Amino acid sequence: MPNPNNPKHAQVFHFDIYGKREAKYDFLNSESIASIPWKELDCPEPYHFFVPKDFSLESQYESFFNLDQLFKVYGNGIGTDRDKLFYDFNSNELTKRFKTFYSDELIDADFRVKFNVKNSSSYNISGKRERTIFDKKFIQKAIYRPFDWRFLYYNPELISRPAADIMKIIDKENHCLITTRQVSTGAFKHVLITNCICDRDPLSVATKERSQIFPLYLYQESTTQISIEGLKSRQPNLNLQIIGQIAEKLCLKFTSEKLDEAGTFAPIDMLDYIYAVLHSPTYREKYKEFLKIDFPRVPYPKDPETFWQLVRLGGELRQIHLLESPEVGKYITQYPVDGTNLVEKVRYDNGNVFINEAQYFANVPKVAWEFYIGGYQPAQKWLKDRKGRELGFDDILHYQKIIVALSATDRLMREIDKIEFDSE
Repeated sequence: MPNPNNPKHAQVFHFDIYGKREAKYDFLNSESIASIPWKELDCPEPYHFFVPKDFSLESQYESFFNLDQLFKVYGNGIGTDRDKLFYDFNSNELTKRFKTFYSDELIDADFRVKFNVKNSSSYNISGKRERTIFDKKFIQKAIYRPFDWRFLYYNPELISRPAADIMKIIDKENHCLITTRQVSTGAFKHVLITNCICDRDPLSVATKERSQIFPLYLYQESTTQISIEGLKSRQPNLNLQIIGQIAEKLCLKFTSEKLDEAGTFAPIDMLDYIYAVLHSPTYREKYKEFLKIDFPRVPYPKDPETFWQLVRLGGELRQIHLLESPEVGKYITQYPVDGTNLVEKVRYDNGNVFINEAQYFANVPKVAWEFYIGGYQPAQKWLKDRKGRELGFDDILHYQKIIVALSATDRLMREIDKIEFDSE
């Protein structure tokens, strides 16, 4: 309806009713447009939400730095549009598949159907096949889902959405923050880390929740004659104006590489600080409305002591999520029954995760089983994605590491929440 206070804008009213369908019908039959106690919405620019939102903390949140302001370069992950063709759990199987794909003989119909080898209006895979050749160097490790690294045939000239500009940065000695610009399903739990090339959906398959990759360093080919041949220089992928403000406030000197010197901090410290903040349950709840609509904003460190506390905890999380921490090898579960190791029906029963009727992982904490990273529950998804496959020895150990990592993440998140880094 027209807004008498502002002719350019309409008035928007909202009312919620919860319950079963029959109760809702009864309510609507007994009420009218005039009798329902509507609540007028403010609908501020630029979003104009048609549901109530609490933006009372907007001025405080806006004082934080935004990730897309801090990181100079960022972008999407890899989209193959044909994951069954390009990804595999086994590098030998992937090699065999692409030798068949590139064979001189015509690929048979079964292969085409199984791996979706067909052209589309936007992607001519036949033409790309003719212009490229098989090369084993293209088989690389990539993060596909949380704790799920797979082999990817990554030839940017063949893949439909290679995200080449970002992947060539990641494919070095680097760490990259993974998050999303929007959250359309549930609450913000959308943050992860990678040190290898990355799929576009490691956090969610929802279109609005496609992952954005923030590399810590940028690499450039060295052009000087005096540099060591073959080496490449790297620079922090960080806005030095923001870094300068942080350095001044903390009375610390920023260095482009980590030094064993007091009074300095480096890019990896900033990454770990951010990683800790984004894992704070209180932060996630307090700013939940803002975290749904744009890249996360992170509070400036308030003092050196708080900064280093969060750096330490964020660093622990980073190493755990990369499965590089010695802690993940301290298994808290067992795999006590011999058998086929075939993943059939996955179910959780009183601390045991069954992969078939006889075999199970014992003593799996419920918090690990139910834990979310993005839109996934990794302890469940990792196994369900392997339905019909036999788990090898390394797979069994890997799953037990996942359970340790998820349990440790829950513990570290609670430790982070004890630190007051966001005082009003």
